[in-house]
Amino acid sequence: MELLRFATAGSVDDGKSTLIGRLLYDSKQIFEDQLEAVERTSLARGDDYVDLALLTDGLRAEREQGITIDVAYRYFATPKRKFIIADTPGHTQHTRNMVTGCSTADLVIILVDSRNGITEQTRRHATIASLLGIPHLVVCVNKMDLVGWSESRFEEVRAEVEAFSSRLAIADMTFIPISALTGDNVVERSPAMPWFKGTSLLHHLEELHIASDRNLIDLRFPVQWVVRPRSAEHHDYRGYAGQVAAGVMQPGDEVVVLPLGFSTRIASIETADGPLEAAFPPMSVIVRLADDLDVSRGDLICRPRNRPVVSQELSAMVCWMSEQPLRVGAKLAIKHTSRWARALVSELQYRLDINTLHRDRDAGELRLNDIGRVDLRTTTPLFFDEYRHNRATGSFILVDESTSATVAAGMIRRAGA
Repeated sequence: MELLRFATAGSVDDGKSTLIGRLLYDSKQIFEDQLEAVERTSLARGDDYVDLALLTDGLRAEREQGITIDVAYRYFATPKRKFIIADTPGHTQHTRNMVTGCSTADLVIILVDSRNGITEQTRRHATIASLLGIPHLVVCVNKMDLVGWSESRFEEVRAEVEAFSSRLAIADMTFIPISALTGDNVVERSPAMPWFKGTSLLHHLEELHIASDRNLIDLRFPVQWVVRPRSAEHHDYRGYAGQVAAGVMQPGDEVVVLPLGFSTRIASIETADGPLEAAFPPMSVIVRLADDLDVSRGDLICRPRNRPVVSQELSAMVCWMSEQPLRVGAKLAIKHTSRWARALVSELQYRLDINTLHRDRDAGELRLNDIGRVDLRTTTPLFFDEYRHNRATGSFILVDESTSATVAAGMIRRAGA
C-alpha cells in the first residue's frame, strides 16, 4: 500500500494530540491495554472524559503540562493506505521541532481553534509549511462543538486563513470543520454539520493523490554505501547502495557519476528480494554499473544531459536550532544527501519574521528558532538542485563539529552568493 507521511501543527491547546488520538481510536488502531492506561491516567488527573491526547503526549513533562514538547511519531494503516504521523509542538520555542517533524511530510494538518481563529502560531506554521515546500495543507477548524457547529464561524476562520496564506506558496489547501474531542468529521462525516459538503479528514487522507508530487524526471541517486562482499563467491561483486532521490532508472540506462564525470550504463538494480526492472523514489536499492569506476560514498548518479548544479557556493533559507547564535564567518560541517563537507557562512542576507513575512536585512545574527537567508561557501563542490524542484537534493543540515550537534536545517534557493 502507498505510504502517506503527514504532520500536525497549530497553536498550543488547539487539539493536535487529541486529533491524532481520535484518529487512532476511531480507526481501531489502539490496543486494549493502551486504552486502559489512558483511562487510568485521565481518571488520576481528575478528567471527566478519556483524554485521547495521552496516546501521543508520551513524555512525563508533556502529560503534566498538557502540551506537546517533542515530535511524537505514530504509525497506523487502513485498508486503503499506510500512514506515518508526526505530532509537532505548538510553542514558539519548539519551532525547530516542528521543522524536523514536517521535513519529510507529504501533507500538514494545521489546527485552528474555532473560538480564537488564526493566531501567531497558525501564521508561523503555515509559513514554515510553505518554506518546506509541503505540497498539501489541510486546515482543520477544531472545537466546532464549542461554537454551536456554526457554519458562519467556520467561514470566518476560513477567510482569515485564506487572507494570510495568499502570500505563501501553498499549492493545495483544504478546510474541514471538526471536533477532535467528540470525533465529528474526523473518521466519519458528522450529522451535526449537514451544511459541510466535504469529506471527513480520514477519507481525505486516504484518497489524496500524492504520486505526482514526486520528481520522476530528474534522476538523482546519491551513493550511501559501496557494497563489496568478501566471500569467494562474490569476489568481483561491486554495487552502490542508496535511496532514489528523484527520477526513474532502469537497467541499460546511460548515466554519469559525479564528481568523476565518467559515463556508463546501469547493469542491474537489486534489492534483498532480487533484481528490479525499475527504481523510483523513495526506493532503497543497490545499483550495479557496467564499467568498473571509482565510485564512493557521497558521489551522485544522474543523467548525462540532466545534471544537478555543481558548486561550492549556495544561497539557502535556514532554520537555526542552536542556543548559540549564527553569525557571519561561522565555520560548520554540512551534510548534503550522503556527502559531507565544511562550510563557511559568508553572508547573512536577512532574518525572516515568519509572522509578518518582513525581511530584516539589518539582522546581525540568527538566534534559536530564527529563520533566515544565508550564503555558504563549501570546501568541496556539492551536487544540488533548488529545493522547490527537489526536496531531497535541495536540503541539508549544518553540524557543529565541536559538539556533533545539528544546529540548522537548510533549503537551497540557488547557487552562488
